[in-house]
Amino acid sequence: MHISGKRLTLRDVQERDIDPLTHWLHPRHEWHKLNGPYYPPTPPDKIPDMVANWLKGDTHALRRRLPITDNATDKLIGMVSRYWISAETNWTAIGIVIYDSAHWGRGYGYDALGMWCEYLFTSEPKFARLDLRTWSGNVGMVKLAEKLGFQREATFRKARIVDCEYYDGLGYGILREEWNERYAGGFAKGENA
Repeated sequence: MHISGKRLTLRDVQERDIDPLTHWLHPRHEWHKLNGPYYPPTPPDKIPDMVANWLKGDTHALRRRLPITDNATDKLIGMVSRYWISAETNWTAIGIVIYDSAHWGRGYGYDALGMWCEYLFTSEPKFARLDLRTWSGNVGMVKLAEKLGFQREATFRKARIVDCEYYDGLGYGILREEWNERYAGGFAKGENA
């Protein structure tokens, strides 16, 4: 799988990603403070097995995750993903992480998540909607969801505890017809940024 945009590419995990993924998945990095910090981090000794499993490849025709690489440097900068809320009703949620904070706030998340949404809606006609879940402390993800046209559909008050403080859990969604209206010619592989 290889989806190229103006600045970024979403592609399958490759051998050259082993070291960068092993590095970035370590819980010492700043992105872990925003990406579900209420869940326990992956123990460092389990990271090599996780990366090895990803390298074996995603056997699903509709990918579950793809690395994000910078077209100018070919360096791995993040990952897009999807998971089921309810496979029985084709209800899926998406996620994104940009590993290095030097890339935050520069439109990479918008490009990558837009390309990912376009891929999912185009590749799976059964998807009537895509969901995105986050928490009120992740302001960047809230802004990204809204910039892409996702609507806030749920606020679970004081549902997440981060650093001994309560935050709201947030649920966003976008319907296929809303996506198609907003990006009538397709997301154009990240060229809308």
